[in-house]
Amino acid sequence: MDSVTQGVLGTVAALAIAKPGHLRIAALAGCAGGMLADLDILIRSSQDPLLNVEYHRHFTHSLAFIPLGGLITALLFLPFCRKWITPARLYLYSTSGYATAGLLDACTSYGTQLLWPFSDARISWSIISIVDPLFTLPLLLLALLAVFKKRTLFAQAATGFAIAYLSFGLLQNQRASSLQQTLISERGHHAVTRLTVKPSIANLVLWRSVYLYQGSYYVDAVRVGFFTPRKTYPGAQLPAYDLEAALQSIPADDPLADDLRRFDHFSDGYLAALPQEPDFITDLRYSAIPNAIDPLWGLNLAQINDAGHAAFETRRAISESDRENLLRMLKGE
Repeated sequence: MDSVTQGVLGTVAALAIAKPGHLRIAALAGCAGGMLADLDILIRSSQDPLLNVEYHRHFTHSLAFIPLGGLITALLFLPFCRKWITPARLYLYSTSGYATAGLLDACTSYGTQLLWPFSDARISWSIISIVDPLFTLPLLLLALLAVFKKRTLFAQAATGFAIAYLSFGLLQNQRASSLQQTLISERGHHAVTRLTVKPSIANLVLWRSVYLYQGSYYVDAVRVGFFTPRKTYPGAQLPAYDLEAALQSIPADDPLADDLRRFDHFSDGYLAALPQEPDFITDLRYSAIPNAIDPLWGLNLAQINDAGHAAFETRRAISESDRENLLRMLKGE
């Protein structure tokens, strides 16, 4: 998730187990621990645009790295607070905060290598958006109350809220998946080979549905509110990108072949070429509008650098009409 939420949840985790006299130190150490894993964003190369994408949510977010990540965080703080806290306690708070980073990111749909180095699987439970103020703001308020009121009870309440909210996200994921299955059945698509649902930005009501049927992806939005009827908003259909055919036309040692394989792994196989830009390969899991195919990012095969790598482009502009359409779907209109 966004760095603010990572820091806030790390703070909550440390405060929930802190001694009354350690609350401020625990809050700082937990916050730093929750955010430190995202320093992997600094891993990048001017020659290899995909290196940053490949290593974000990589080893720094794995379960195996938690003890070392907690240690690094504690060592950063130890010179400044050794007079008020033992190294063991500081390590406990730092590690508690760090432990939340990978687990929280795995709750989104981006993909997190929790099991590195034993597996390169990108785990994504898709139960919360990468930005969700309804999750972040209550946690922030309760964390501040815990520090300034000097009561860990507020942090424990924040922990309970986080668990409850993520559980609600799991329930909504199941409801969205059920509505997706209904949509598939109504269309007579009984041999679907790949499917996913993910929450749209900043909410757990409107979800993006993507599934593969007979070589084409179907992209729709499904709305699963509690006090209004469930709704589907039909979207676009797009042929799946034929990765094997593309690789056959490229020499095995060509950097472009490696780019395509890595981007396919990052995108969990949800690749498609844009109809109006056949050289732009998009990660179809994502779009600003849940039933659209307009990409948030992708590989531009028409732009190859001197090292032979394709350009990685982000496209996050949203038009006013798109905003209105998103709001209409959120309202269930």
